[in-house]
Amino acid sequence: MPVVDLTLPLPARERRKERFEDPWHETETVRTHAWDVPQGPYRYTAVVHEFDLSSMSATYIDFPGHIAEHDDGRDAATWPVEALYRVDATVLRLDRADGSGAIHADELRARVREPLRAQAVVLNALGARRFDAIRERSVYLAKDAVAWLVDAGMRLFVSDVYESDTDPQNVFGDLFAAGVATVCCAVDLHRLPAERVRLTALPLRAPEVKQLPCRVLAEWP
Repeated sequence: MPVVDLTLPLPARERRKERFEDPWHETETVRTHAWDVPQGPYRYTAVVHEFDLSSMSATYIDFPGHIAEHDDGRDAATWPVEALYRVDATVLRLDRADGSGAIHADELRARVREPLRAQAVVLNALGARRFDAIRERSVYLAKDAVAWLVDAGMRLFVSDVYESDTDPQNVFGDLFAAGVATVCCAVDLHRLPAERVRLTALPLRAPEVKQLPCRVLAEWP
């Protein structure tokens, strides 16, 4: 059974800010140490790591509580694991160019042969382009596209496009209000050849955490 890893590796360094208004600064994400460990007549060197990560490091998952106004009380520890593990997902594929604007429901609807019913959706809107190969947020979901996906029963969404800065659609607000978990900064979506896959998105089981890095896998027969 083919499996594609849709996850970015953690960066060695990343830019971050402490608050929205703060300036960006760069930090080292992983520091490695070697410990000399005596064990009676034996000794070994243990390699250990110290992590300093943002919740948006690499590929990451947002639960609805990422926006406090839509917090449903669930987090990375209490989200049902069956809603994240080998979930049946529909793959929608477009080939939108840099700066090509809003994606509407009719454009997505044209990519399915029958009415969409899906627990999870993978939207590969950019073809072989990665999410960071276009001007940020220059391709985005229109409000009617989000409504169509939510109406289909979607509760887990992996996409290479979401919101616009110049034409805001309240994409995340509408998704989180509907109880949808979103995966951002996934890669290699174009490698999924099938219209349907099984999708796994497993973050650490972290109490009270609403957004965190996540490993994302897709498989198909």
